Amino acid sequence: MKILHGFDSPADYRGGYVSIGNFDGVHRGHQSMAAALIRRARAAGAPAVALTFDPHPIRILRPAQAPPALTTTDRKLELLAECGIDATIVYPTDRALLDLTPREFFETVVQGELAAAGLVEGPNFFFGHNRAGNVQTLEEFCRSAAISLEIVPPVQVGNQLVSSTEVRGLLAAGRVAQAAELLGHNYRLRGVVVYGAARGRTIGFPTANLAQVETVVPRDGVYAARALYNGQWFAAAMNVGSNPTFADQQRKIEVHCIDFTGDLYGHTLDVELLEHLRDTTPFADIGALQEQLRCDINRARALANALPAG
Repeated sequence: MKILHGFDSPADYRGGYVSIGNFDGVHRGHQSMAAALIRRARAAGAPAVALTFDPHPIRILRPAQAPPALTTTDRKLELLAECGIDATIVYPTDRALLDLTPREFFETVVQGELAAAGLVEGPNFFFGHNRAGNVQTLEEFCRSAAISLEIVPPVQVGNQLVSSTEVRGLLAAGRVAQAAELLGHNYRLRGVVVYGAARGRTIGFPTANLAQVETVVPRDGVYAARALYNGQWFAAAMNVGSNPTFADQQRKIEVHCIDFTGDLYGHTLDVELLEHLRDTTPFADIGALQEQLRCDINRARALANALPAG
């Protein structure tokens, strides 16, 4: 997939089929939209193009109300590439873009810059200043411009409608396995390993302390996970929260990479969450904590090892 920053390579996208959106999480709804986009583009012999925005417009318009993201921009691009998109344009969001009326956005971006042959969107698509344009507005504009439009129906998993908001709610409740069902992939954190109190090392379970995590952090607790470092996956157990056994109330993200030896300080670590194992609990003594950690690690190893490689 080609990654473009702004409209600087028209040969890669003009005349293509386009989906416009934030694609936060690249969940099953986004994947359904991408599949429809690719199907139409392939039938027409045209590129399948995604247009997304960085930062999310709400971070400029109402930063205090902006929810934490489900994916970093880099991870979003990885997931869109896995969908089979030919080119993704990451447009640097600015006030000039956000001040465009729906008509101006359509004429300037869809017709002028993209010269789109067709659009594929979800039913909750809004565009233009104050989100004044919706799918009905878009249908009118596309019809008058002879641009094809497909509105992809929402995706439901069981009795739950797939959306970024629903995924955030599941993560806030610690239900990472259920979040993965809506996402269509395991939820992933990315952070930089920093120095901590080194308590884990002293009791036989060294942990990597993650900082600079830009996305949603799930509810406090212990999770089965797997960690990606230097192209290799390691089974892992992750604790989010404090360390009540040591009377440490600071909230941290600590990852024990099972069967890993080496120095992770200063390195970036990707951590996929597999299952919530238990809540954070104070233990009577270090021995009881160590016994519980051995149980956590055995369960985490079994869950991680059951996944396909890669």
